Amino acid sequence: MPGNKPLLAQRMAGIEPFHVMDILARAREMDAQGRDVVHMEVGEPDFSSPGPVIEAGIKALRQGKTHYTPAMGLPALRQAISDYYLSRFDVQVDAARIIVTPGASGALQLILGVLIDPGDKVLMADPGYPCNRHMVRMFGGEAVSLGVKASQDFALSNDQVIRHWDSATRALMVATPANPTGRLLSLQQLRFLYEAVRAPDGVLIVDEIYQGLVYDQPVETALKLGQDNLFVVNSFSKFFGMTGWRLGWLVAPPEYAPALDRLAQNIFLAAPTTAQYAALAAFEPESQAVLEQRRQVFQERRDYLYAALLELGFRIQGKPEGAFYLYADISAFSSDSFDFARKLLDQAAVAITPGRDFGSYRSEKFVRFAYTTDLERLKLGVQRISRFLG
Repeated sequence: MPGNKPLLAQRMAGIEPFHVMDILARAREMDAQGRDVVHMEVGEPDFSSPGPVIEAGIKALRQGKTHYTPAMGLPALRQAISDYYLSRFDVQVDAARIIVTPGASGALQLILGVLIDPGDKVLMADPGYPCNRHMVRMFGGEAVSLGVKASQDFALSNDQVIRHWDSATRALMVATPANPTGRLLSLQQLRFLYEAVRAPDGVLIVDEIYQGLVYDQPVETALKLGQDNLFVVNSFSKFFGMTGWRLGWLVAPPEYAPALDRLAQNIFLAAPTTAQYAALAAFEPESQAVLEQRRQVFQERRDYLYAALLELGFRIQGKPEGAFYLYADISAFSSDSFDFARKLLDQAAVAITPGRDFGSYRSEKFVRFAYTTDLERLKLGVQRISRFLG
């Protein structure tokens, strides 16, 4: 290594860090110094995993269930996920189409690995989850970010997709509910997008990892659209409260299953065994009752924080229908979201995420609030923000 400088692959030039990590590092430093920081920057539920899930994991360990499972996942878990789609959404999904993965990120790696050749393009919304574009880059593809306005509910239109689709485009990736906006795509909107990409023989990838956290309306799944040219990603992290277990899944068109199996064997061999046995308990009635109660708590937090931020002068285009985020326009206070977030932390001890973590389209005007802390802490955070704004 000449001059002790690592010789990095060229792809690393396009892999950016999370800017919020600077905020988080400073917030933890302040915590260690005894300052009381209100954390609204982390996209992780503050609840621990449901009791039955924890007990199932402990039981699996005690029974010696610590060996590899098949690369596609524990057969019983794949069937449980299939049964869940039928009971919750009235959609029949063959368990053979379901692949259990190390988190939703593992699912996305498999999808992009079997779809993307160097030079292929993937369309996605800006703002959006930053790892998506970085993963496309990992496989030599080009992530094409399409700016979406608050006035269009941060949702891509099928006209936008059609205009930007060319001979090198392979797929469109969308999320519902979305990070950072919390906005939901209706089944009709998904159908328009699905048809827009199917015409040129493209693929629609739908991220549904916040699916269970939907408020004021029924929960849907893109799998109602059919099984051709459609990949759906989900996770046990958000709604199911199992972030640290690192477990997700994907549903693929049946013809892709052999290739996904082969790639999984080579990338990670199998998802964590103990986590898979624990996840079986997530579908039990006792766990589902706990998760539904928590969903209602998140809805209460959303309703409070949404109204409180509007009263303080933040602009939010419509109440988010899902997830646990509010994406707020700070134009009334600042033209630099990162500077705003840093000052809010240093001066008011409230940690939030600057918009630049989610893309470049008008990102300097937005910040993300995560209501992943209890209501009393949110109220304290709002009081501090009010004083900060003067």
